[in-house]
Amino acid sequence: MVGMTESTESMPDWEKRFRAPRVGLPDWAEDAPDHSLFVSNATGTYELYAWDRAAGAQRQVTDRPNGTTDGVLSPDGRWIWWFSDTDGDEFGVWLRQPFRGGEEGERPADEPAAPGLAPSYPAGLALGRDGTAVVGRSTDEDGSTIHVVRPGGEPEEIYRHRESAGVGDLTHDGTLIAIEHTEHGDAMHSAIRVLRLDGTAVAELDDTKGGTEELGLSVMGFAPVAGDTRLLVGHQRRGRWEPMVWDPLTGVETALAIDLPGDVGADWFPDGSALLVEHSHHARSELWRYDLAAAELTRLETPAGTISGATARPDGSVEFLWSSAQKPPRVRSTSGRTVLDPPGFTAPESVAVTDVWVDGPGGRVHALVQKPEGEGPFPTVFDIHGGPTWHDSDAFAAGPAAWVDHGFAVVRVNYRGSTGYGRAWTDALKHRVGLIELEDIAAVREWAVASGLADPERLVLAGGSWGGYLTLLGIGTQPDSWALGLAAVPVADYVTAYHDEMEALKAMDRTLLGGTPEEVPERFEASSPLTYVDQVRAPVYISAGVNDPRCPIRQIDNYVERLERRGAPHEVYRYDAGHGSLVVQERIKQVRLEIEFAQRHLGSGPRPAPSAPSEPSEPSARAV
Repeated sequence: MVGMTESTESMPDWEKRFRAPRVGLPDWAEDAPDHSLFVSNATGTYELYAWDRAAGAQRQVTDRPNGTTDGVLSPDGRWIWWFSDTDGDEFGVWLRQPFRGGEEGERPADEPAAPGLAPSYPAGLALGRDGTAVVGRSTDEDGSTIHVVRPGGEPEEIYRHRESAGVGDLTHDGTLIAIEHTEHGDAMHSAIRVLRLDGTAVAELDDTKGGTEELGLSVMGFAPVAGDTRLLVGHQRRGRWEPMVWDPLTGVETALAIDLPGDVGADWFPDGSALLVEHSHHARSELWRYDLAAAELTRLETPAGTISGATARPDGSVEFLWSSAQKPPRVRSTSGRTVLDPPGFTAPESVAVTDVWVDGPGGRVHALVQKPEGEGPFPTVFDIHGGPTWHDSDAFAAGPAAWVDHGFAVVRVNYRGSTGYGRAWTDALKHRVGLIELEDIAAVREWAVASGLADPERLVLAGGSWGGYLTLLGIGTQPDSWALGLAAVPVADYVTAYHDEMEALKAMDRTLLGGTPEEVPERFEASSPLTYVDQVRAPVYISAGVNDPRCPIRQIDNYVERLERRGAPHEVYRYDAGHGSLVVQERIKQVRLEIEFAQRHLGSGPRPAPSAPSEPSEPSARAV
């Protein structure tokens, strides 16, 4: 794909936004910063690409029918590790290939990167400068395991536990490894343990002990300097995510003078003297530089919108992936230049979002609204985000833009359970799972109707993953509120989903609901869409990946069977992939099917205003 072709020129804008080539933020090798790795959809499928900045050369690393996005560069830049699963099932092994391509552009052969390790779900990877790898794994049989793989040696298991755990980072000299674990049984709040590579413990940092509230920690990375054992740690001690520095050898914790509202993440500048601070607040983000010696915070100039990733380069500049709801993504630099241009045409712009704050039962709820031209009330899609520990932001998204192009308003709600609004907002999602989020969505729905934005007879509840789950739960528990449901890769039968899903998600469900289906059956029943399927009156469209390990197909089939039994209006689309698709054409097909389903049942655009009566007066037909 090298430019705008005649066929793309005739395409509608909504489809061009999906087809327009995109590139992700390039990762670079610590000891060979000209060697970079990025993800692009240039071929129509998201794959990994190697980029030699010095030579100006790029090549495609992976080429698989259902795409590839998980890849890591070795510190010396010689090797590319990538995770190979089967058609999106997330269960597989790490392979590797040389960074340098083969003869005359021939793709080099892949080889097993960690021979001797059986297929598993990935749980983190850290690569050392001497060729040693620390590989995190998860299986239903073994729970979480961590192995050290030395060049030419057999994998050595250094950690095992039934609860979820994963690899964080290696020190520069490769002697210490930081892991996140949930041995205490709360999958939402990790503790950190630092180990030697023989598995012996060095230090533990656990904020889940000694208080009435459990607080989480996250590994942000060891200092990228030889002989430096400082670890950058994310913590929630002041009611939000923010960084601190911890030295596991001395036990010294250093608080940082970063007084910004909202959540704060951070990474190291390459010389270890400063931190690159990523600040997220009210669905927007910005970048700062924090000088550790002077304890000074300096804002870096970035446009208003959302920064989806950032990295500090050895020359002191910062590269970042930026977009807004209106403007398509670009990889930019604080030096003022565009870092990496995708080949071909640029995605058409969409409309900007406006912010809405609505009083809900658990506090003020933030929502983002996009609407087409003209006056409402509009048919309105409540596009509910997944996670649930995620949040919608002022970022470019082809899906919502497609609905706007077809005459629908779009409302995205950052319900309780969403990140970016403090720990209490995220942690409110427990035990009454699903029902809590729907209370917040209902409050915003009431505002949307009362304000004149939304047509109350043409309200669509839609979403993917957790958003798909909330869609099915919502049309069952709030049957009078929604005219249509569009659920992608949803949880539909919570009990069956629990028994079939990957082990890490079982741990999350036990945390959210307070136990297993056998221990707290009443909570699973109350939170399962299957419980309310006989109350569903709205037509419902469901799409599902047949290889999905997160929202497995059997539990969706159970829900669909109940719809069929009572003759409820519905359509189901199954496709050969996992938890969503990395193939652009497939994604376009799914959006087209959803829009056509909505238009068949609801029409699009605002309702025409009633005309002045004439003689003889005739009742007008209602468009449906």
